[in-house]
Amino acid sequence: MKPVPEAGTPLPARLATASIIVVDDDEQVLSVIGRLLVRAGFSDIRVTSSPFQALDWISEKLPDLVLLDIHMPELDGFGVLAHLRERAGVDAFVPALAMTGSHSPETTRKALHLGAKDLVRKPLDSAELVLRVHNLLEMRFLYLDLEAEKCSLEDRLRKRTGELWRVNIETLQRLAYAATFRDDATGCHTRRVGDLSARIAEALGLDALTVERIRIASSVHDVGKIGIADDILLKPGPLTPAEFETMKEHTLIGARLCADGTSEEMRLAAIIARTHHERFDGTGYPSGLAGHHIPLAGRIVAVADFFDALNSERPYRAAWPRERVLDKIREGSGTHFDPQIVEAFCRCMKSDLGSLNEE
Repeated sequence: MKPVPEAGTPLPARLATASIIVVDDDEQVLSVIGRLLVRAGFSDIRVTSSPFQALDWISEKLPDLVLLDIHMPELDGFGVLAHLRERAGVDAFVPALAMTGSHSPETTRKALHLGAKDLVRKPLDSAELVLRVHNLLEMRFLYLDLEAEKCSLEDRLRKRTGELWRVNIETLQRLAYAATFRDDATGCHTRRVGDLSARIAEALGLDALTVERIRIASSVHDVGKIGIADDILLKPGPLTPAEFETMKEHTLIGARLCADGTSEEMRLAAIIARTHHERFDGTGYPSGLAGHHIPLAGRIVAVADFFDALNSERPYRAAWPRERVLDKIREGSGTHFDPQIVEAFCRCMKSDLGSLNEE
């Protein structure tokens, strides 16, 4: 090994404290490299002539850099490289500097293929070795900085996306509130439908995230009524065929208002707005979907909306008694409503009745 040049500018603290593992079956080479790295300003250095000891260290905690001899008995440097790559994962950057006295192109190619980021020939040049160690560690910390920045950007993006989604959904909820307030004296219909839809979804065994998304998205199911004129929406008597065709448009208007949403909740809101008046037997609107061609959320909200609409007082009719609405929903199982949804809904209603009896 050639003489080591005089120490120059002190290393930045981050490089000086980098974790370095040196593996070589030649104890004299190990001793020289260890002293060389200490003299260069590095402080966290572990040296071993046993590749198995190196594997244990790597398994305990990934180092910032590994210097390893390629040709060693029992387990060569290729084996150590393979373990390092497996331990670090394909996306991580833990540089390895291979050391070899061989000038064989096959050795070089194999070392690089297994993940070595650089290679030096023996006998080692002290100055060259330190420079290569320095450069590889700078690349290692640049990688770590980029990963940290990536995580930070992803976190900020998630927060920003969440803020935009909350603004969008709040706007739609206010529109839905404004629309339903015209034919709902309290304006609470949308909230009640959202809560009941979530309870039905939970009774069906859906996961908590899906249940909450259905709660939020179903609260804007009638947002399209903002585009329906008062003389139709608030008409005290039956609608004419032409008026009913106009009323049907609120499903399409609502779907368009929620269209192109970037969040799962907004996309689900568009689906619910469009499909909550479809019927299980295919006679609903606007598309005449039948059975399981109707999205699950639409089938759930169809029951919740029907129950709350008839169980609530409106300017053009009195509220139906609860039992009458329940009977009507049971009658519609298999025709108007999905039987599975009706069963889940009835379990919710039975639970409500049990709670009232306990009180």
